[in-house]
Amino acid sequence: MKHTISVSVQHSFNALSRIVGLFSGRGYKIDSISFGEGEEPGMARVTITASGDEQVIEQITKQLHKIVDVHKVADLTYIPFVERDLALIKVKATPTSRSEIMQVCGVFRAQIIDITPKTLTIEVTGKKDKVDAAISMLRPFGIKEVARTGSVALKREFKGLT
Repeated sequence: MKHTISVSVQHSFNALSRIVGLFSGRGYKIDSISFGEGEEPGMARVTITASGDEQVIEQITKQLHKIVDVHKVADLTYIPFVERDLALIKVKATPTSRSEIMQVCGVFRAQIIDITPKTLTIEVTGKKDKVDAAISMLRPFGIKEVARTGSVALKREFKGLT
């Protein structure tokens, strides 16, 4: 089962390498990892998606808590959370294929962020399956490059109307 783990860490030179080292040293597979500045100065948020059973994920979270730079670890899998991936996709575009590519972008609410006589660069955001679907729909046009972020996630605060 896929788990999404959110980790708040001190933004230091070794924080990311310690986290990755924990996974590689124990043979755990990381599906995606995103690292960026957090809400407080000097802090960073790491979002990790990993697959495993309850026992493996519990072991991972316990080990993450032991890392010096780690302040907080949360497995978001069983609580409401919002999650997004981002992909930049550079696609071959001829004058005759541009309108069809733009239609595909419209379906996925993607944005064209760069244009040249021979290519379009497209930005797609959403859940992983949406980004995967957009890439597979653009593949027949000829994908030149793809860059992806992996998942970023936060606990959902909205509890519903009472």
